[in-house]
Amino acid sequence: MRPRLRLFTGEEDLELCAPASVSMTFGELMRVLDHANRSQRAWLRDFDEDEIHVPEDLYDVLMEYWQMRPGA
Repeated sequence: MRPRLRLFTGEEDLELCAPASVSMTFGELMRVLDHANRSQRAWLRDFDEDEIHVPEDLYDVLMEYWQMRPGA
């Protein structure tokens, strides 16, 4: 995907700008994150405190998985 370039002249109030977002499939995201994690890429830690939005059903599955006992 080509990045969008914007010219800032200093006249815009940056606080009013919504953060840019893009859509991608969960599979695409997982492949990239899995590879980066296995390769121990340092840039992953740069996003530790970033908030993300996930569908409620995915959140429910993730939380149930996280609470499962190992080997259960």
